[in-house]
Amino acid sequence: MVYEAVKEGMILRVRLTPNSSSCNKGGIYEAADGKAYVKISVVSIPEKGKANQELIKYLSKALKVAKSQIEIVGGETDRCKKLKISGDSEELCRRTENWLKEEK
Repeated sequence: MVYEAVKEGMILRVRLTPNSSSCNKGGIYEAADGKAYVKISVVSIPEKGKANQELIKYLSKALKVAKSQIEIVGGETDRCKKLKISGDSEELCRRTENWLKEEK
């Protein structure tokens, strides 16, 4: 599973592809350590945090949360990232599950 409920929110694991032709969600990526990540592509280049900012903007729209509720807590300079999304854990997990089921 690409997300997990935590106290006051959830953790979402993302594999980010910057410098893409469009901003969208891909499939699920499984790393060598067995952890699953949702693949997301963004148009911005990975320079001065631009790709990370676009990722946060994209996720805030997709999950219908404020950008201020999303924080990168791991992998800020890596492709594989951990993001903490603050809010009601159950509601966030439900929204994420629905978003993952949607077509690209």
